[in-house]
Amino acid sequence: MNTPTSPELTDTDIAGLVQSDRVDVSLYTDPEQFELEMDRIFDRTWVWVAHESEIPNAGDFRTAMVGRQPVIVTRDRRGGINVLLNRCRHRGASLCEVPRGNANGFTCPYHAWSYALDGKLRGIPYPDGYEDVLEKKDLPLHRLKVDSYAGMIFASVNHDVEPLSDFLGPAKRWIDLFMKQGAGYPIKVQGEHKFRFNGNWKIQLENTTDGYHFPIVHRSWMSSVDEETADMLSFMTDEKALTHSLGNGHSVMIMVPEHVDLDEDDGTEQLQERFGHIVEELSKEFDPAKVRRIVRSMHGAGFNLNLFPNVAMSMSFFRVLRPVSVTETEIRHLALGLDGAPEVVNRERLRIHEHFQGPFGFGTTDDSEAWDRVQRGAAAGPGLPIMVNRGLGRERDESKGRVSHATDETGMREAYTMWKAMMTDVR
Repeated sequence: MNTPTSPELTDTDIAGLVQSDRVDVSLYTDPEQFELEMDRIFDRTWVWVAHESEIPNAGDFRTAMVGRQPVIVTRDRRGGINVLLNRCRHRGASLCEVPRGNANGFTCPYHAWSYALDGKLRGIPYPDGYEDVLEKKDLPLHRLKVDSYAGMIFASVNHDVEPLSDFLGPAKRWIDLFMKQGAGYPIKVQGEHKFRFNGNWKIQLENTTDGYHFPIVHRSWMSSVDEETADMLSFMTDEKALTHSLGNGHSVMIMVPEHVDLDEDDGTEQLQERFGHIVEELSKEFDPAKVRRIVRSMHGAGFNLNLFPNVAMSMSFFRVLRPVSVTETEIRHLALGLDGAPEVVNRERLRIHEHFQGPFGFGTTDDSEAWDRVQRGAAAGPGLPIMVNRGLGRERDESKGRVSHATDETGMREAYTMWKAMMTDVR
């Protein structure tokens, strides 16, 4: 039985789905829109694929996805970073099925065509059948355009994409601030876990700068932590807790204003008692100022930075989304540590991460349940819009973008403005 298809969407149709205060629920449910998103967004702009700490040495690699296209991110023998389609040029088989490792190159398991770390075709078994038919130099692995900023590696299928620096724009300042949680050490990825939820990718995209949900969805986590941590994240009525739109779909939500720039410290903030054992251990090696700098960074930066379309730099971890289908999304949470810091520091940061984001943590389960419910609810009342109007009346324009309270939906409106622009070429 053939499934009926909807009429082809026009740019005018799509433009009408996003208003200043609401979006059409079909953005969560329409398979045709999802296909257009893969083409017009994920195949045309910069997509985050890895952090440089994941591939520090020659031969290191990790696999990733750019939209629905599997890629291998490699560090070659000259130190260059390459993002290669995970697809043999012969018959299309995937070359690598492990998430990370170190290799001299990649060999196809089907016919053993072998490739160098930079994608060059190195060898073909039984080459006599290819005489006067094939030149190895003509069939390297397909390379994506690649660039990085502050250790964040981005790739694009579109080789005519705007420069990464222009795409990030004002978000670069916030990336720099985020990296200050290293307290003088480079940031490194300590580990990751991934899961899927039954919902559209934009439901998660909205979440990172949605301060409105935090004390509601995460009240069980708030009740499980010490009073000092709970007070630190009680930003609902803090006038300094703000959300900024940063252009190109990016936004930032400030939850702990005094930790926006971790290099700034007036000395009045009391270090949390829960970190007393860390203070004691670090004091054996470092002066009080260094100890204080590290301990103030234990929870990460005081904000969540959302980089359109697929990565969030969320206080002390990276959250990476991958659209699987219109109603399914994969999430990866990458715990961050300090490269070269004493082990006690990174061990404690992992415990903090696990408490909120790990498979047995509070945050992951609470968030994913909420996201699932949004998708289930989207099937009811198909004519009812999704509202993103919180804070419109108090949002103000500043030189660096629009600003409102951390509980307002400024970040969502910024993301959907970019979505509309990329889906229709209309700003």
